[in-house]
Amino acid sequence: MELKTTVIDGVTYAVVQDGKPVYVEGGKEVAFDAVGTRQTITRLNGEAQGHRERAEKAEGQLKGFEGIKDPAAAIKALETVANLDQKKLIDAGEVERVKTEAIRAVEERFKPIVEERDRLQSDLYGEKVGGSFARSKFIADKLAIPADFAQARFEKHFKVEGGKTVGYDSNGNLIYSRARPGEPADFEESLEFLVEAYPQKDLILKGEIKSGGGASQPGQQMGAKIIKQAQFDALPPKERAAKMAEGYQLAP
Repeated sequence: MELKTTVIDGVTYAVVQDGKPVYVEGGKEVAFDAVGTRQTITRLNGEAQGHRERAEKAEGQLKGFEGIKDPAAAIKALETVANLDQKKLIDAGEVERVKTEAIRAVEERFKPIVEERDRLQSDLYGEKVGGSFARSKFIADKLAIPADFAQARFEKHFKVEGGKTVGYDSNGNLIYSRARPGEPADFEESLEFLVEAYPQKDLILKGEIKSGGGASQPGQQMGAKIIKQAQFDALPPKERAAKMAEGYQLAP
């Protein structure tokens, strides 16, 4: 490859085409792009460096597989390990079974305690609510039915909350005191409220005592359904409540 020259006024000059020196190679003129060639060399050097770095990284990764002479056997071994992991997942079901049995054992251990708690709560309810009916001055003074008859009808409206007996109306709303606005009514006031709202209250409230052969007993109305006290006492609580709801009145 020879630089093409020309002589002008006895001075030799290099022939330039488009700002590029012209060389002659094999009888053919070629304009040499020095800038482009340099850029290409730089690019190729960068690509070569990238290839070298990737090769070095691949070599480093392959070191972890040194000693593996049968890739197919290695793949099969990995599949076996995967199956072992699945077996562990299956064994996890055993863990859940053991946990369930442990919880059941704890429940069985504390079952007597829970039952005792429930019994005490039931006793507390019986004392608080049942005792309130038995001791009620409102029942003694205003109702023509005994306390157990009143309890059979209205007990479902009472609960024990915070150690106190509170009443709820037929819509499940807490009954508030008229004497102490903003505070729950006590047992007597709640019972009075419930009796006032009872559709057949005239059958259970005490009336005037009348005399004469055709006079009804206190609290009884003409044509009212009558049940003997002994018969009423022999009935289960639910049937007592049903009799009361039907309008039955007690007779000696």
